[in-house]
Amino acid sequence: MLVLGVESSCDETGVALYDSVRGLLSHALYSQIVMHNDYGGVVPELASRDHIRRLLPLTRQVLAESGHTLADLGGIAYTQGPGLAGALLVGAGMARALAFALNIPAVGVHHLEGHMLSPLISDTPPEFPFVALLVSGGHTQLMLVSGIGRYTLLGETLDDAAGEAFDKTAQLLGLGYPGGPALSQLAATGDASRFILPRPMLNSGDFDFSFSGLKTAVLTLVRKQGLERAADIAAAFQAAAVAVLVSKSLAACAHSDATRLVVAGGVGANAHLRERLTREAAARGISVFYPRLEFCTDNGAMIAYAGAQRLLAQAHSTADLAFSVKPRWDLAALDAV
Repeated sequence: MLVLGVESSCDETGVALYDSVRGLLSHALYSQIVMHNDYGGVVPELASRDHIRRLLPLTRQVLAESGHTLADLGGIAYTQGPGLAGALLVGAGMARALAFALNIPAVGVHHLEGHMLSPLISDTPPEFPFVALLVSGGHTQLMLVSGIGRYTLLGETLDDAAGEAFDKTAQLLGLGYPGGPALSQLAATGDASRFILPRPMLNSGDFDFSFSGLKTAVLTLVRKQGLERAADIAAAFQAAAVAVLVSKSLAACAHSDATRLVVAGGVGANAHLRERLTREAAARGISVFYPRLEFCTDNGAMIAYAGAQRLLAQAHSTADLAFSVKPRWDLAALDAV
């Protein structure tokens, strides 16, 4: 089956073409970072309007690059949630209308399922079961993944997501939007041992996270030190956040007797996290799998892949104009394939 994937949950418009036999054929992404940078964060109304402008040109682009036409499509997958309601509606409306016009099925995909399965697009995909660390600007969760749609929540953040903490800390240090990548670059030039920041819930005995206290500790430190030691503060923050993510992830693997760990989401691109997690996991006999760097952030490829798996598993599929979006959606509530 040839599946078109559409991602429009927040501030990136992604479109991709995935073939169930040949794999990923083409993908294109447009980021709204420059537009939202003027406001220091995502403006939902502007994000929705920009998705409207970008979706059809990107769709034409991926079809042309792969040498296919709309008539070749066997199905369409789109992000149904979670995300910004208006942005989700743009992608869902476009996908459902196109599927109806072509008389092919369309399926709504859970955004986090797309992220969690994105390493399966690679040349060396992990086998089930595995533990997944979903770590992004909006979510930080640990899941036991037994198969597609067979997810057990092990732990999650009780307040800020890790990526949100990165972005807010970057804002405190006077860095631009999005702050996570900028903070990581600054941290690479700093001394992480100059300041010791708390490791929230490191020894809580469970797999839950908390990052709001770490962010507050940075605020207190900035007020005392100013920004002359910004690089050292960034390095200290990154070291503390990564220490918690690594410790909890490896503990979840030990608890689940898992020898495979998948890391997905925007923070999964963090070089310090990748280096430390890979090293410490290897010492415990655990293999770590990451998406390609270009697929750590939101993208259409992960939606096309996840959608293809669900479309192929459906007993019968028909085109239908009816649809809904789910700005909030529990990943563990998904049906198994």
